[in-house]
Amino acid sequence: MTGFVLRVPASSANLGPGFDSLGLALALYNTVVVESPASGLEIEIEGEGLGVLPSDANNLVIRAARARCKTRNSALPGMRIRMVNGIPVGAGLGSSAAAALAGMALADVLANGEISKEDLLGPAFELEGHPDNAAAALFGGLVLVTIAGGRPISRRVPIPELMVALALPDLKLPTQTMRRALPKTVSLKAAASNIGLAALTVEALRHEDYDLLAQVSQDHLHQPHRKSFIPGFDRVVDAGKQAGAAAVVLSGAGPSLVAFAADGHAAIAEAMVEAFKAVGLEARSLILGADMEGLTFTQNPDAAQSEFPIQR
Repeated sequence: MTGFVLRVPASSANLGPGFDSLGLALALYNTVVVESPASGLEIEIEGEGLGVLPSDANNLVIRAARARCKTRNSALPGMRIRMVNGIPVGAGLGSSAAAALAGMALADVLANGEISKEDLLGPAFELEGHPDNAAAALFGGLVLVTIAGGRPISRRVPIPELMVALALPDLKLPTQTMRRALPKTVSLKAAASNIGLAALTVEALRHEDYDLLAQVSQDHLHQPHRKSFIPGFDRVVDAGKQAGAAAVVLSGAGPSLVAFAADGHAAIAEAMVEAFKAVGLEARSLILGADMEGLTFTQNPDAAQSEFPIQR
């Protein structure tokens, strides 16, 4: 099948205390348009990652598609693909998970004419290694996820519509570096505290209880060990809260910070960006809603549009 579109949302993982277990899909998208058959592989990239992401078989979308085809003992046919990327690369917004999911879904559509989201989570985790980002991008909204018996298990938690403000500093922090910064063991007290904080974070988001969220957004497992890699981290968090945010936390492994608030998102985003600039880091901001659909597939290539957020 040719002439179809896959759209995958960005995602913010951890959300403070929910280390590797909470993810939120955001209304910022990578779109993959399969336009026509071709004798070889033709890739055109627009938007984020232009000039950085490979436009050949080394692109993660293609590597994921070929890995998925390999499980069926089949080969990826020649095609022309247009990638319209709205998700910043290396910002802690799930760009790798989105690419992996897009590639595997592409292979499934070519093989079956459809996708099964439930069948994609495990393979995406095996390839990309972040089940929280993958689950959120697959199913949309707020997701709970864990690894049990060697495989990811996920459930979607209904939440009302919400908006977040993000500050994205011009800082390259490879995920592998941020993983190595984490301790091998943590205290029982820290682990027990985070369990309760993560559970209450879910409850706060379910009920739009920003007063509760303000009390439970602290983390003892990953943020204390990662924030030293981000100049001005505490200053940015404080600036966001003083501007009206209930909570400001790392998005995934960073370096982006995401702020939760009932309103005033533009002022919060501006305050965080200015705080980064005060320590010598250029930054940009995004104001995004939650995506409630997750990965989508349509056979109409005309439905593909560049989906870019409010940037300041």
